Amino acid sequence: MSTAIKVENLSKAYQLGTIGTGTLSRDLERWIARVRGKEDPFLTIGEANDRSVKGTSDVVLSLNDVSFDIEQGDAVGIIGRNGAGKSTLLKLLSRVTSPTSGSIKVKGRIASLLEVGTGFHPELTGRENIFLNGAILGMRKKEIARKFDQIVDFAGVERYIDTPVKRYSSGMYVRLAFAVAAHLESEILIVDEVLAVGDAEFQKKCIGKMSDVSKGEGRTVLFVSHNMGSIKALCSNVVILQNGSLNFQGDLDTGIKKYVTINAKSPASIYHSLKSESNKSSFTYIKIVDSDRNQRSEFRFDEDIFIECKLNILKEHLNAKISVQVVDKTERIVFTSEVGVSDYTNKINFNSNLSFLINIPSNLLVPNIYRINFALHIPNVEFLDLQKDILEFTILETGTDFHMYGNSDYGCVFVNCKWNLEVIN
Repeated sequence: MSTAIKVENLSKAYQLGTIGTGTLSRDLERWIARVRGKEDPFLTIGEANDRSVKGTSDVVLSLNDVSFDIEQGDAVGIIGRNGAGKSTLLKLLSRVTSPTSGSIKVKGRIASLLEVGTGFHPELTGRENIFLNGAILGMRKKEIARKFDQIVDFAGVERYIDTPVKRYSSGMYVRLAFAVAAHLESEILIVDEVLAVGDAEFQKKCIGKMSDVSKGEGRTVLFVSHNMGSIKALCSNVVILQNGSLNFQGDLDTGIKKYVTINAKSPASIYHSLKSESNKSSFTYIKIVDSDRNQRSEFRFDEDIFIECKLNILKEHLNAKISVQVVDKTERIVFTSEVGVSDYTNKINFNSNLSFLINIPSNLLVPNIYRINFALHIPNVEFLDLQKDILEFTILETGTDFHMYGNSDYGCVFVNCKWNLEVIN
C-alpha cells in the first residue's frame, strides 16, 4: 500500500501580538531565508505550544518538528487537547497556510472541512457552492452534476438548496459542507471537529459515510474529534499531538489508553489541609487515584475510581458521619455515600486518625465532568468540616455506546437493570 501523506520535520511558528519581527531589516532577513529555502532565523526563539503557561517569547511553535506517514486508505484520528496543534496541522495539510520549516508530500486531491463555512461563499446559494467546491477540487461540471442529487439528499437541505448559505443555520451549513466534502471525488478527506455542530443523528450518519469512504472506496480520512467514541467507531490508527509535538502514532487501543494518561495529574485531584489542627475534627488529605494508587483526574468509563481520604477525629465526635457527594457540571447531585465514624472505631486502635479508600465502581458514571464534596458532620446538629468542589475528575468518552447520542442528556449514571424476557402467548 502506498503512502498518501508524508510529513517530515514539520514546524509552524506564530508570532504573538504584533506581526513581524519588529524591524524592517529582520523582516527582510526572514524573507531572504524563506526565498533561499532556509530555516527561519528567528524560529529558534520560539517556545513550545503550552497554552496554560505564560512564556517569555513572543513566538510560539504551534507545531514543532512533527514527522509521520499515513498510508492510502487509512482512517486516522488526530487527537490531543485544546491548543495541541491539531487544527494547525490540518490547515498545513490542506494548504490553507504554509509551514515555517519541514515538508509535506501528499498523493492525491484533498477535500477539507476545517470549520463551519470553509470553502463556501455566503452570498452564493447551496447549489452554487456545491459547484464552486467541486471546481476548486479540479472536478468538471458534469462530474459534479452526477453527484449533485446524492449530496443534497445526504445533507437533507433540499428545501433550501437555492437559498444563499448566509441564511443557513450553523447545523445546515455543516450538513451541506460535509456532504460536499465526502461525495466529491478527492483521494483524501480531512474533517476537523466541526461535526459537533450537527445533531446526534447527523453525526452518526457522517461517521458511517467516512467509514464507507475509507473502507469501501479506499480513500484516506483524517478525523479530528474530542469524542473518543467517534474516533473508535471510525479510525484504526491515531496520531496524538501534545503541546505542538508528536506524542504517539500507532494503533487505536494503545493510542486511546495513552491519551487518557496524558496530563492525567491535576491540582484538582488532590487536597491537603493547610491548617491541620490536632484539636479539631477535619479532613487532612484527600486524593483521587486509580487502581494502582496513582494520582489521576481522568478515567475511562470501564475504570474503577478510588478516593484516598484521611481525617483527624476527636473522641467527642465519634457519633459523626462522613459523607462524600458526587456532583455533575450542571450542579445535579449524582449520588451521596455516607458512613458513621463509630462503625469503624471498634475495628482499629483509635488514635484520632482515620484513613479510608473509597471505591466508585466502573461502568457507573457516564462520560462527563464531576466534582466531589466532602462533609464531616453530626446529623441535624453541625458540620465539623465541609469541603465543597475541592476535587474534580472526568469520565472520558473512549468508545462507549454513549457517543452515538452526541450532546444529548442521557442522565448521570448507567445502571445494568435485570431484563427478563416474557413470552406473550
